[in-house]
Amino acid sequence: MAKQKVDVLIEGGKATAAPPLGPALGPLGVNIGQVVAEINKKTADYKGMQVPVTVEVDTETKEFTITIGTPPTSALLKKEAGIDKGASNPKEKAGDLTFDQIIKVTRMKMDDLESKDLKGAVMQVLGTCVSMGIFVEGKRATEIIEEVRQGKWDGKFKAN
Repeated sequence: MAKQKVDVLIEGGKATAAPPLGPALGPLGVNIGQVVAEINKKTADYKGMQVPVTVEVDTETKEFTITIGTPPTSALLKKEAGIDKGASNPKEKAGDLTFDQIIKVTRMKMDDLESKDLKGAVMQVLGTCVSMGIFVEGKRATEIIEEVRQGKWDGKFKAN
């Protein structure tokens, strides 16, 4: 029972038999149309974002399983802020989010982040905000990081 994996990055809800998916699946003998339809169904909520997808194919039975990852943190932040891209200079303001939106994005990424608790994971997401020029509660993300370190936001971690 030989299994082969195909890892691709696909725009949510827009998988096609074109590259990179079709050429990777073709030699495995799986029904590409079925795979594409299932990927599009599973990624529909991520429209406009790049989503990591793993297709595992049993080369003998031609059965397949699809695993959907979460989009990159930057993509989730851009969607939440309603912006197309981050600032080219991190000191410029590309967008502004609430602390609750930061927690929402963090919860979506929690399984992928190397953190033992929500507070540590929020710090990682805030670090991405710094590099993208995304402000939080009207302040630079670096200021919010310092406030989190000082415990000013601890009530949010207990409430969520």
